[in-house]
Amino acid sequence: MKQYFLISLFVSILLTGCSQLGDQGMDADAFAARIYFKYPELKDKKYEIATVKRTVDGDTFETDSGHKVRLIGVNSPESIGKAEYYGKEASNFSRERLSGKKVYMFQDTGDKDRFGRLLRYIFIENENTMYNETLLVEGYANTMTVPPNVMFSEKFIEVEREAREKKKGLWEEPQENNFKSDKCGEPKIKGNINSKNEKIYHMPGGRYYDQTKAEEMFCTEEEAAAAGYRMIKE
Repeated sequence: MKQYFLISLFVSILLTGCSQLGDQGMDADAFAARIYFKYPELKDKKYEIATVKRTVDGDTFETDSGHKVRLIGVNSPESIGKAEYYGKEASNFSRERLSGKKVYMFQDTGDKDRFGRLLRYIFIENENTMYNETLLVEGYANTMTVPPNVMFSEKFIEVEREAREKKKGLWEEPQENNFKSDKCGEPKIKGNINSKNEKIYHMPGGRYYDQTKAEEMFCTEEEAAAAGYRMIKE
């Protein structure tokens, strides 16, 4: 039944023709149909097409119309200012993959972040895998769930776990060495993904520290924050 639904969805979108983009024509609609077929969660979401003028870092870019776009659900290490472990590699990867490319952009629930950047899931033209997901698969980002944009949060967490198990990208070194230059011996800070798929860290002596099951362990709060975790609000 599910397969029949997806096939019907794919065919119906193809028959829609130019209903969404007018001058972009059937090529755009055909590619969008492929996206909807692979990611049916997006079937009710309209899309925008833009050309990437430049990348800012691994998870942020600017379009030729001057809009800054922040990828939903992922967080690449910083590559400018206080550079973080694997930040340069993530930035270079996105620059090579995105610069000058036409991309299809989809919203979740929210439109912009507090900095005015567009929040989007994006697809490089004629590539069926979402680029947000590609960053996780290749180990150039970790997950960062910020409600209400949680459509793919569970999927992204699973993809990140697989990348960590395969030691891809930023996970290629032992976890205790990531995002810092010196070993601390035995990490004490617990990173946990809660029931809302939020990444929270717990300090020793905290109210919930003892009963918390750690997804990851960290030596410093800076290291935990760099991996996309925030301190628990007790």
